[in-house]
This record gives sequence, C-alpha cells and structure tokens, in this order.
Amino acid sequence: MSRISSREAAILGLLCESPRYGYELEKIIEERGMRVWTEIGFSSIYYVLKRLEARGFIKSGLEEVEGKPSRRVYTMTEKGLAALKEKIKSLLSQNKKLISPFDLGLAYHRLLKPEEVLECLRQYLESLDEREALVERSLQEKVKEGADYVVVALFTRPLAHVRAEREWVEQFIKDIKRRYNHGKNSS
Repeated sequence: MSRISSREAAILGLLCESPRYGYELEKIIEERGMRVWTEIGFSSIYYVLKRLEARGFIKSGLEEVEGKPSRRVYTMTEKGLAALKEKIKSLLSQNKKLISPFDLGLAYHRLLKPEEVLECLRQYLESLDEREALVERSLQEKVKEGADYVVVALFTRPLAHVRAEREWVEQFIKDIKRRYNHGKNSS
C-alpha cells in the first residue's frame, strides 16, 4: 500500500465527500477551521492535488461553467480511498512522536541568561494565550452552528494540548526561578 502524508490525507478526505475543484477545497478548509488541526496552506493545495493525481489517488477533468473559464475538478479513485483508509487506521492507532522546535530551544536554553530565558518563556505563554483564544473562538462558532461531535473534538483536542502546554511552561518557569534564586542565595 502506498503511504500518504497528512496533507494528502486532508485533501483526500475532502474529495471523499464529493468531487471538488482547487479553490473550493480552499474555501472548505477555511470554513471548517481545518488549519487549527492540519498543516495545509493555500499554496500547498495545488501541489498536493498534482502529487495525488500523479500517484493515481485522484483523477481530474475539466468542468465547463457558463460564463466562466472551465475549471479542473478532482475526484477520488478507489486507490485513493484505500490509501486514505490505511492512513486513518495508522493515525488513530499509534501515538506518533511530535517534534517541536521549542524542544531544540529548551535543549540549549542554558546558553542564554536566566532573565533572557524567562522573557522568552513569557512571550511563549503569550503566544499560547493567542492560540488558545483562536481555538476557543473557533470551537464556540462550531458549537453555535450545531457541529457534529467529531468537529467539536477537532477543536477541543488542540485546546487541551495548549492548556497542558501552558501548565508545563508555568511549572518550568517556577523551576528556573527556583534554581536561579537558589544559585544567587548560595554565593
């Protein structure tokens, strides 16, 4: 079975619902707030579509639209559906290692002065607050719209991650302050 990326799976999932053209995919991604839980940019949609078509996971054809230029419409193939199902099974059954650039900064944070590290972490907390507010707003919109439980879960899960991350960072700040103050007091 051919493996597909998460970006490819996101596009295949939308094409599984019905045939679509590129700009329509962008509108749906935006309307559904998919960028909260996927990494698919506007510019990558057409790249992914070309890649999926070259691999035989989708096919395309031109659709005539009265008074407008024709547009390329993409349709899922059986091969694409099989690859998507395999990807879903893999995603739902395994905890994958998440690599965060934050961890690289954490590994070498001692190259900075403690005050610099604390300032960076305060800024990180602010960015977490912004992310939480964005996801919370998106979640509330989806709840108001009467969204399905799966859609709600796609927003509550990232919200839980952001909140857990904040808790961890706040504890790490306390640890740094304790170590820094302890070192000052013993000299």
